[in-house]
This record gives sequence, C-alpha cells and structure tokens, in this order.
Amino acid sequence: MVIDYARMGRMSPAIEDSAGPAGQAVANDYDGFAEAYAAETEANLINGYYTRPAILDLAGDVAGRRILDVGCGAGPLLAALREKGAVVTGVDPSVKMLDLARQRLGEGAALHQAGLGGGPLPFPDGAFDDAIVCLVLHYLEDWKAPLADLRRVLTPGGRLIVAVNHPLVYKLLYPDAGYFAIREYSEDYTFSGQSAVLTYWHRPLHAMTDAFTAAGFRIAVISEPRPAPGAHELFPDLLKEADSTMLCFLFFVLEAV
Repeated sequence: MVIDYARMGRMSPAIEDSAGPAGQAVANDYDGFAEAYAAETEANLINGYYTRPAILDLAGDVAGRRILDVGCGAGPLLAALREKGAVVTGVDPSVKMLDLARQRLGEGAALHQAGLGGGPLPFPDGAFDDAIVCLVLHYLEDWKAPLADLRRVLTPGGRLIVAVNHPLVYKLLYPDAGYFAIREYSEDYTFSGQSAVLTYWHRPLHAMTDAFTAAGFRIAVISEPRPAPGAHELFPDLLKEADSTMLCFLFFVLEAV
C-alpha cells in the first residue's frame, strides 16, 4: 500500500461528517485535527514540495488577478499567491482551519466558511479571474453542481486550476477493485500523532474530463508534475522510488468558455 505518498496530501472536506462509535475518528473532521494537520503539512514533501509548487507554477503570473482558493485550509497557498500580487479570497468548511488562516493572513483577510457540495458559493457571478480547487473535488460523489457553481463565479475566459487524487492511486491501494466505477473509500491517517479518517470518491479519468467539459470548461493543461527543486535532498527516503510521487495527484488547468 502506498502510504508515504498517497496519505500525505493536502485535502479539504466537502462531504458531511458522520459521527462514529466512541473513540473512533470522525471522517473528514478537519475541525478535530486542524492544528495537527496544519503543522504536519506546512513544509512536507507532498504539500510544501509537490502540490503547492505545482499549483503556483500552473497559475503563473497572478499579479492583480482575483483568485478564489476553495478549501484554503490554514492558508499557505493564499499567502503565496498574495505575495505574488494576487487579490485573494479563501473558503473552507472548517471553522478552525479558517482561524489558522486568519492568524497567517491577518484579520482583514477575505475568508468565508463555505465549501463545495453544500449550496452555492457566497459570491456573485463573474467575481474571480481564477479559482483554485486543490485536493477537494475527490471528496464529492457528484461534480455537476459544484463545477457549475465554480463556472458561475469565474469571468468568461477565467481559469479553474484543479488538483485531485490521481485515479491510478486507487488501483495501487486496492488492486482488486474496479477502476471504471465511481466508488467511495476511506483511509486512516496520522497527522502529528493525531488519528484521522478521510473519505473520498474514486472516479476514472474520463469521468473527470467529461464533468469538466459538461460544466462549460475547456481543458488547457493536464499535468503530472515532478517534485519541486530540493525535494530529493530533503526527502531522500521518500523519493527512493521517484516515479511513485508522479502518481499521487493529477493537475488540470481549465478555461471557462
């Protein structure tokens, strides 16, 4: 099982939490492990040297662009985008994650408690030039309404930058499972010594691309990036099998048409 890679990604909750038996971790309970998660993922391989650098590289020159970060968590991506001159807004379902983001960005930061799959985003049509949805969509069974809402809040020609679990990861984790069915699965994690359960929806690549185009997006880029410079020196043990990190996540740049 690919634990070092597939279990260390930055993800944000977008499905309803459900209480379990006493002593059992609650699925996708980011309020319950916000500080532990933020501490562990601040500068680790998957977040600090893989997903965030890849998103920033795909975003390119963002000076003056109005950017929405959906599932912003503790705000590291928002901070990096703001340093590059973007006008940033963040949303996340977790109150505690937003508190951490506010500590990082300041009380005047544009942060809202909201997520995908729970009703329309609290913004008018065409409010943003770019929207970033980093490791959020794979929490959702149905992408139709969330993608339509993301298209709504973007200007014509605006970009949606997406990172999702690579569909091949599901087959690596569960070799006997079918690839083409959309199905739910859960994984146990430990963040800074604290147990957590995250629940996802696997979908094959064609289901992703079909959903994007049906929502009014043109696929401009599909990327399977390498880790950022310095990763091999800082994480030699995790990167012994270099190709493994290429299978963790899949990145898209989509243009609103």
